[in-house]
Amino acid sequence: MDVFLPIAQVFVNPIEILLLSAIVGVLSGLFGVGGGFLMTPFLIFLGVPPAYAVANEANNILATSVSGSTTHYLKNTLDYKMGFMIVIGGSVGTLIGIWTFTYFKGIGKIDIVISLAYMYILAIIGTAMLVEGLGEIEKVRKKIIIKKKLHVHYWIHGLPFKMRFPKSKLYESAFTPIIIGLIVGFIAAIMGIGGAFILVPAMIYIIGMPTKLIPGTSLFVTIFVSLIVTFLHSFNYGSIDLILVAMLVLGSIVGVQAGQKLGEKIDSTGLKTLLAVLLLLVGIAIAYDTFFVEHASNEIVKIDVNNLNPLSMFIKKLAFEMPTLYGFFSLVFAITLGVGAAFIRRLFSNLRKRYLKNR
Repeated sequence: MDVFLPIAQVFVNPIEILLLSAIVGVLSGLFGVGGGFLMTPFLIFLGVPPAYAVANEANNILATSVSGSTTHYLKNTLDYKMGFMIVIGGSVGTLIGIWTFTYFKGIGKIDIVISLAYMYILAIIGTAMLVEGLGEIEKVRKKIIIKKKLHVHYWIHGLPFKMRFPKSKLYESAFTPIIIGLIVGFIAAIMGIGGAFILVPAMIYIIGMPTKLIPGTSLFVTIFVSLIVTFLHSFNYGSIDLILVAMLVLGSIVGVQAGQKLGEKIDSTGLKTLLAVLLLLVGIAIAYDTFFVEHASNEIVKIDVNNLNPLSMFIKKLAFEMPTLYGFFSLVFAITLGVGAAFIRRLFSNLRKRYLKNR
């Protein structure tokens, strides 16, 4: 049975949304990314207009990132100093991205901009990561040991204002994480993602952070970026649909906890290659949908909105009459569920340890 989304004004299948968001949540916990690079395209493929898919997935990413980073906080696998430097750049980049989003929305080109952004960025990053990952797998298979420098130096490492990051044991220019954050924030605002699928490779290949600190720090940064993106989308365009957000969040927070558990048992080399393949597959699917499937955007409009159920009517009325309260509630809803899921997982983990100890 399909469910009507009163703000996005489309029907969706709740089972499909819950299953997809759970799968994406697993990948989010596994790779330390927000999952928006997968879920936003999936929402578009399911008939949600791109502008609404971007805003609502940003709200979902907020919940999964809060859940994931809370777990990493409890395990002490977070570099706060590095995270805050990236957040500074990310905040500025997000504001620029929202301004760009507003411009293209105003001229009616935002849907094609979102699709093209996904297609090109996923193709570039996916290809680079796939080449790197396959190279590492080949070296392991042939037992080739190559002595490398601790870090490969690019122009960005020559920037001034060096500072120490004790947790990551790094000595970097303050501008390195800020510039990376700027790029991540801009892309996040346009594409409805937390930006972690760019941030994670940047932390690995440019900043050179220890692998164990990358997922937690990435999710920590994603909280702030997705919070700003959700806030601005909600108050500027009124595009947050609480029914859709509820389905996305419930599926994702279950998946992200499972993904984090799974990530503790899988080799990082294989993870990088798998992530690269996923990026390329999604990019190809978006290219196909953009250039060959012309009927998708035409199916959205022909819906009678006069006979809504009480819940849908309430959400629609609240969104338009009290947008500030509505937007604030959507943020609190996502954060509360995210923190709650992390502590529930912690509780069950402790109970399991006590049970095994007393056996």
